[in-house]
Amino acid sequence: MEINNPQVLAEVAAAFRRYEDALVTNDVAALNELFWDNTLTLRYGTGENLYGHSAIASFRGARNPAGLAREVTKSVITSYGRDFATTNIEFRRAGRQGRQSQTWTRLPEGWRIVAAHVSYMDEPKTAQR
Repeated sequence: MEINNPQVLAEVAAAFRRYEDALVTNDVAALNELFWDNTLTLRYGTGENLYGHSAIASFRGARNPAGLAREVTKSVITSYGRDFATTNIEFRRAGRQGRQSQTWTRLPEGWRIVAAHVSYMDEPKTAQR
């Protein structure tokens, strides 16, 4: 299996950039398109566990669009063969440190997210004496 084929990495990076743009502009149609339309798709969010495309789409449609901007501070994209990849980022939003992982698969309709996880990190605790 070929890891990090340059052409595949470029394709996944473009799909991921499209996702990021759709996320911060609350382009719900594009977000829904980029998630695999299947009951097996899942998204674990910061306060919700969503199973199936319809649950993810319902969440996106009802979410408050305020405060979606974020700064990606670190990004790692890895492809495995020609049809499977992961994207992992660290980000800052409203002064909080977060992380996101996505699993992408090439399907007949293009690259789609089949699993995603988003979480925030607690601020480091100061050492106790």
